[in-house]
Amino acid sequence: MAVRKAVPGDETRRRRHELHRRAGDGELPLPQAIRDMRYALGMTQAKFAQCFGLTRVQVNELENGKANPTMETLTRIGKPFGFSVGFVLSNKQTDD
Repeated sequence: MAVRKAVPGDETRRRRHELHRRAGDGELPLPQAIRDMRYALGMTQAKFAQCFGLTRVQVNELENGKANPTMETLTRIGKPFGFSVGFVLSNKQTDD
């Protein structure tokens, strides 16, 4: 299992700010969001899984777009980052 060094507080804040910016700009699809949240915390998949009541396999599947997470799981993961689950207007335009 890979061990990661603790991420300094200022770097964690910078990474979280970048996540918020990308989410607000509609540039953060779910698999990438999960990966980037884990990265912002400086955690391995195993540690992230342990903190959020998941398995490492579930985290891997979330990060690779192979999982179908429940609202409860998404809420639990997003809460520490100030995210809530809901509809977001996509960048793609549709005809009315």
